[in-house]
Amino acid sequence: MPNTESTAAAPQGLAALEARLRQDLEWLALPGKAWTPQTERDGRAVVDVAIIGGGQAGMAASVALSHLGIPNVIYDRSPKDFEGPWATTARMETLRSPKTLTGPALGFPALTFRAWFEAQFGAQAWEELDKIPRLQWMDYLRWFRRVMNLDVRNEHRVLAVLPRADGVVELKLASPQGESSVLARRVVLATGRDGLGGPYLPPLVDKLSRARWAHSSDVLDYATLKGKRVGVVGGGSSAMDSAATALEAGAVRVDLLIRRKELPRVNKGKGSGNPGLVNGHQHLPDEWKWRIRHYVNVQQVPPPSGSTRRVSRFANSRFLLGTAIKDVAVQPDGTLRLETNRGPLDLDFLFFSTGFRIDWSVRPEFAAISQHILTWNERYTPPAGDEDAELSDSPYLGPAFEFQEKTPGALPGLERVHCFCYPAAASHGTVSGDIPAISDGAYRLAQGIASLLYGEDVEYHYRNLEAYEEPELVGDEWTPSEWELPG
Repeated sequence: MPNTESTAAAPQGLAALEARLRQDLEWLALPGKAWTPQTERDGRAVVDVAIIGGGQAGMAASVALSHLGIPNVIYDRSPKDFEGPWATTARMETLRSPKTLTGPALGFPALTFRAWFEAQFGAQAWEELDKIPRLQWMDYLRWFRRVMNLDVRNEHRVLAVLPRADGVVELKLASPQGESSVLARRVVLATGRDGLGGPYLPPLVDKLSRARWAHSSDVLDYATLKGKRVGVVGGGSSAMDSAATALEAGAVRVDLLIRRKELPRVNKGKGSGNPGLVNGHQHLPDEWKWRIRHYVNVQQVPPPSGSTRRVSRFANSRFLLGTAIKDVAVQPDGTLRLETNRGPLDLDFLFFSTGFRIDWSVRPEFAAISQHILTWNERYTPPAGDEDAELSDSPYLGPAFEFQEKTPGALPGLERVHCFCYPAAASHGTVSGDIPAISDGAYRLAQGIASLLYGEDVEYHYRNLEAYEEPELVGDEWTPSEWELPG
């Protein structure tokens, strides 16, 4: 008899997995049949939903919308197969999330990373895998896009997002073919970690030549750091990634400048993750939303153990805990001298691993909407001592992740733009970008948009209801009885 256990564990190949996925979708009659009316404005067709960003959030949103029968198009500024940070600016060796999280699979076992991995390498290899390699995750996302047949328009940069009062949003776009515009009933911003701004940089960068520093999210050839003395400001995950990559590239010394006297050791956000939080955060009173998100921000997320060990295994790395930078000066030879609370430190290059912030000034494509967006600062005043700039600047979103007007009526159509990127966390929790709950967020977004589209078109749908004439009975299924009931 065949060894069924070893047969089951053997890799079946992607072709077999893709056949199973097609069967699953066919059994569920997915994607859904389109049900929205075709719309035109100015003699041009209007797409139901335009998604800005083709990374994992944008793709999950696209699939969720398609499953509900809502046509959509993704526009991404990157070349094909390089959407998101994984193959460009990310520097970690592996993902930080546990390998068992299902990510953007939207409830389909055959669409998970595990199914993709085991189909190629087998069940035993899965058991031996610790964390998912970063570039392998990118390969999985490339496969995800292909098997779900997503409509992604690469190398399309958004120049302007322009809500209109006539029920559409106009997108001004630039591509290798030139400039163009698209009209959409709804626009989804799936623009990632820095979705409404850019890197946070301390004021001292103004004193430095751009050739002497970088943010950890910048595209950089780390080989240029060979033989250099490198400093890294920060003690989080991206700081460890930048430091380790510089060391591996041959930096002669790498110093991590960390204000805290100890690195945080417990990931509070990970400990609080459960279906109650995922589904319940959006319904909490504002004071609880703020309290939870602020607590996680204050406690900070520790860098992964593996990322930290990746740095510390180098003898020429130093963890300078309890170190604050007071000033920086450029030496006559172009090198840097940092004045710290522990004394001077000479460097050739400095990284800022200082996170991101909402900063509309660096996102000119949002110039028409930024001043009109209601923020948490206008809706909630935290208790003294619980102030939080990240939360204050975050948009105060509606139930479908939609922006709301700061002054009602000042920008009609703003509510047609949906914020499905990291700054949505204050209103909805972490369901709009991070791997653990991205599918939950995508379905919430899609269901919300479906409800809004139906409400706008309710007269159209009612007319269809009235006009529906497909008979269930043709009239010959029965014979009327001649019998009369006794009086």
